[in-house]
Amino acid sequence: MSNEFVYHIVSAVDWANWADKPTYEAASLRSEGFIHLSTDKQVAGVLERYYQGVPDLLLIQIDPARLTHELTYEVSTNNDHFPHLYGPLDKDAVVSVEAIR
Repeated sequence: MSNEFVYHIVSAVDWANWADKPTYEAASLRSEGFIHLSTDKQVAGVLERYYQGVPDLLLIQIDPARLTHELTYEVSTNNDHFPHLYGPLDKDAVVSVEAIR
């Protein structure tokens, strides 16, 4: 896969809980072993499938070249290859944080 940006959708509250730390860990890192990410083309579908009516969401833009943990593209929903981060997200890899909706 190319080295284009990848994205993570998170509630503003969850992101704020990690504000004073150099890394971020989604709950899925503990429960599934990785952080769910999306390509630019996958974000709209992920929002539609999993975040209908969820308020105060943020879209975290990530530069894969700056990650220190393994980023793997794996088959998931609709046989599409989704990026999964096997470790905490280094905030140095975050390019931007934008409110959704």
